[in-house]
Amino acid sequence: MGNFSFYNFTFYEKTGCSGNAKQKELLKNHNISFSVKSLLDTKWTNDTLSQFFEGLDVNEIFNPFAPQIRDKEIDIIKLSKEEAINLMIKNPILIKRPLLDINGTKICGFDIEKINKLLNVNIDTDKKLNTCSSSDSCTNV
Repeated sequence: MGNFSFYNFTFYEKTGCSGNAKQKELLKNHNISFSVKSLLDTKWTNDTLSQFFEGLDVNEIFNPFAPQIRDKEIDIIKLSKEEAINLMIKNPILIKRPLLDINGTKICGFDIEKINKLLNVNIDTDKKLNTCSSSDSCTNV
């Protein structure tokens, strides 16, 4: 591992999310530096948010543990990606997290394989850190 100061890495999190805390700790343990922003406080637009979802289906961009999804208040199968993004702009708790911006490459979720490739590191891909921890309370927004 070397000094990776030549890259720009932003980690969009839900403040207080224990899953995001574990993901950030893993990055730090591999000497990867990044800035942290609140996914919930960021002023998203259709253009800025949709970049994270390129190549993904609607069901891959939602946080399945968000109360509205978990309680089946929103039927994501019936939504177009455009409708989904508009809902997320109004209610960012619906966004699958974290969102990562590494040198302009946008990633939805903690995709270790993509992180490894973009930063030329070797984080163990067997780590299961792309899921919500059951102890999290997604209603605390």
